[in-house]
Amino acid sequence: MLPNWLQQRYEILFDALHDSFFRFEDAAKVLKEKNKDSEDQINVFLSELRKREWLTVDFDPSDARKRIYKLKGMDEIISQALEIKNNHLTRGDLDALLKKAADLIRTRVDYSFILVLLFYKRMSDKWEVEFENAYREALEDGLSEDEAKEEAKNSIYHDFDIPDELLWENIRKEPARLPENFSLAMKLLAERNPELRDVFENVDFVQFTTNRENAEILRQLVELFSARPLHHVSPDVLGDAYEWILRYFAPQKAKEGEVYTPREVIKLCIEILDPKPGESVYDPACGSGGMLISAFQHVEHERGKAEAGKLFLYGQEINHRTLALAKMNLYIHDIRNAQLALGDTLLYPKFKEGERVQKFDMVIANPPWNQDGYAEETLKRGEFWRERFGFGFTPKQSADWAWVQHMVAS
Repeated sequence: MLPNWLQQRYEILFDALHDSFFRFEDAAKVLKEKNKDSEDQINVFLSELRKREWLTVDFDPSDARKRIYKLKGMDEIISQALEIKNNHLTRGDLDALLKKAADLIRTRVDYSFILVLLFYKRMSDKWEVEFENAYREALEDGLSEDEAKEEAKNSIYHDFDIPDELLWENIRKEPARLPENFSLAMKLLAERNPELRDVFENVDFVQFTTNRENAEILRQLVELFSARPLHHVSPDVLGDAYEWILRYFAPQKAKEGEVYTPREVIKLCIEILDPKPGESVYDPACGSGGMLISAFQHVEHERGKAEAGKLFLYGQEINHRTLALAKMNLYIHDIRNAQLALGDTLLYPKFKEGERVQKFDMVIANPPWNQDGYAEETLKRGEFWRERFGFGFTPKQSADWAWVQHMVAS
């Protein structure tokens, strides 16, 4: 359960002090005598026990500038470990949760509402854990409770800026006002976190719940996601769950003209390209971000996450809702080294170098084949058309050749 050096010192200290409160000086006396430890080693030891929640910390009632400690007994530790295990979602638990969510909406409403709620819940749960960890550290550094709470809200400890009133648990407190509260929360979160603007600003739960059936669906979805914490779920497991939702609803979206690329095809393409740290990968029709994610995972598998973070990932998507899905997908996979842009790639490519399109080491895409509406006169209204379409224009009914030429030019 603990590394040997921690376990040994825990047993020595518990034999001497049991579960009574003690000061640092008391622990130092025992461990210096029994184990010849230095004060620095004892500080590290107590800090490690605190991180593992084998130790509680409080203020010394006789001197608020100092702290007192109390070891947890093995019965309490085992009970605590079992409670954590039972409360943690496994991959199977998460799959079952999302299947229930998918069954709730079927084809009646846009499946992106599931993904937005999943993303919001993950953000909120993670913020609360980040806050708790920072709060504990601030207390251990000698700050008062009020000072520690303010310090723990500092943006340096968090991925996103979420005030207390916008946390999931606070937003869902009024079941009768869920549509209004969630819509307002997402608007405010987009204002506080500009990188989330594409994700949240077009989500309107009030419009979504104009009928009783959809209002009940929202209530049940919120209740479903509220049942289990998501902060501890690994990015790989959460990402797989996200991809499961995309696959599940792919036939429905195909009827609406959206393209879903099977992950097996993406993986094969990425293995052929074999991206390396420091190289740039561009997807001009990035959809939900699957190809960029696969490129990251390929390098992560071969060389580790730190090296995967050295990739330069770029994507452009014409549909704002799909771009929002891509941004959420990348975040859920814990990928931060990507730039995504909204716009029509064939007419207005967003990645530029001066008066030309930006060049990349690798370009990979599964664009919307047989796309109509991009005849010569249309393409000539766009940017950099001479540079990109020098090998000829496409007929009005199919832009395939335009996509190929754009990729070659990039």
